[in-house]
Amino acid sequence: MDIVKEAKRVLRVEAQSILDLVERVDEDFSRAVELLYHCKGKVVLMGMGKSGLIGRKISSTFASTGTPSFFLHPAEGLNGDFGMLAKEDVIIAISNSGETRELLEALPLIKRYGNRLITFTGNTSSTLAKAGDVNLNVHVKEEACPFGLAPTASTTVTLALGDALAIALMGKRDFKKEDFAILHPGGALGKRLLLKVEDLMHVGKAFPVVSEKTLMKDAIFEITSKRLGVTGVCNADGHLVGVITDGDLRRALEKFSDLFNREASEVMTKNPKWIEKDALAAKAVQKMEEHSITSLFVFEKTGDKVPAGIIHLHDLLKAGVV
Repeated sequence: MDIVKEAKRVLRVEAQSILDLVERVDEDFSRAVELLYHCKGKVVLMGMGKSGLIGRKISSTFASTGTPSFFLHPAEGLNGDFGMLAKEDVIIAISNSGETRELLEALPLIKRYGNRLITFTGNTSSTLAKAGDVNLNVHVKEEACPFGLAPTASTTVTLALGDALAIALMGKRDFKKEDFAILHPGGALGKRLLLKVEDLMHVGKAFPVVSEKTLMKDAIFEITSKRLGVTGVCNADGHLVGVITDGDLRRALEKFSDLFNREASEVMTKNPKWIEKDALAAKAVQKMEEHSITSLFVFEKTGDKVPAGIIHLHDLLKAGVV
């Protein structure tokens, strides 16, 4: 067997199956979206074997994009777990043949409860397809399996159609990035969208700052003791007027033979970069990259002159924002 050739064949079969599915998306898909959108309970996915595994993934996608959902194994349901169902739930039952025994045995209970039923089947004439309020056709011309036995193209098509439902619902619910972040607070995306500068900045005694008149021997001590490689410089009114970095110190050593006795105002760089405290931490990263710096002074709001703190690139790295 030519391994590469076979891999390409499988991918073409599965890709073509999805393209064929595109042509079948019609008003039934819209009806399914409406049923899910108006669901007062949860969206319950059901399926056996490979269809069950696909159902679990579709359920997970719904849940993470604003549609409450869980997976209910049909066999477990028939042995007591149907107690998890509420009458307000909408059920999505997946079966390529449309004749999966466990799903058919569950139909009387579903009908007795009065749950709305959306079916994914590859056979629109099947028992399950006819039982659904809406049937979505996931038929494929061929499986990628050379024997036509292992669910391959059919599961790919089913998964893609589930994704299409979830994304369509996102749009209908006006689900935003911020909503996604709330449901993923532990992930990198959640951190980029939820963490603000004020959550990570150094304030109070941890904020390195000196006055314009401070001698450089003391300014260096401030830089060293606060361990951020930088200090802010404020005037008599407490307004931020400059910054002294490790780079400024190196340049000052070349310029002044009596550096320790010079004042901070003689060494500082004027007009340091800053950011508002309610800005997203990801915005701070962007600004640091833009100016090739590793720290930003923080103000309560635009127009303020007295700094509220400082945020360093290391803080952003440790928080997982970068």
